[in-house]
Amino acid sequence: MGERKASKDGDRKVGRRALLIGGTVAAAGSAVLARDELARLWWRTPGVEKPRKEGEVDYAGARWVAASDANWRRADRPDDYGIDMVVVHVTQGSFDSAVKAFQDPGHRAAAHYIVRQDGHVTQMIRELDVAYHAGNRDYNERSVGIEHEGFVDRPQDLTDEMYEASAGLTARICARYDIPVDREHIIGHVEVPGTDHTDPGRHWDWDKYMRLVRRARTTPA
Repeated sequence: MGERKASKDGDRKVGRRALLIGGTVAAAGSAVLARDELARLWWRTPGVEKPRKEGEVDYAGARWVAASDANWRRADRPDDYGIDMVVVHVTQGSFDSAVKAFQDPGHRAAAHYIVRQDGHVTQMIRELDVAYHAGNRDYNERSVGIEHEGFVDRPQDLTDEMYEASAGLTARICARYDIPVDREHIIGHVEVPGTDHTDPGRHWDWDKYMRLVRRARTTPA
């Protein structure tokens, strides 16, 4: 969340992307391409979506607590929007206050995950869906947001347990979507264009974090 309340995503009432099958596929002049396109895009037909189960999580070991549906937009990523980035946040508050904020429809912001100081991981939005966490529509659509309990000016809040748990989570996200483990694709909220947030702050140890993510990335899930 950072030092200020996250801004509204700006596209909460925008519908699904227009479906362009038929003419586009036919113009390709390839039966193989047409088959592949139809296989990938079938769910874009209104009312057709990937199967979902209530309370299902994307990361083993995470606990599900649903965010208000006012704070995210239903999608079918990575098929409608490719995922190529992880955005790191710090809550500027306690774990409980972050959960409460993300459940508040008036907050107009929420991240996919919150990592507690003791390493506990809570998922509040499916990775399939677009969370309003970055304050930038394009970055919201292409990223997974991870909040970390604490304050940017309190280095003691950034515990080893938190770093380890978050690195394991990020490594699995990177593996799932073939995201390169580098600082171009794993960024802080402060690095999102147009944001006025400062998190994760100067005390966040990027060298340590990236080392842990790379180590976790090579460890079998």
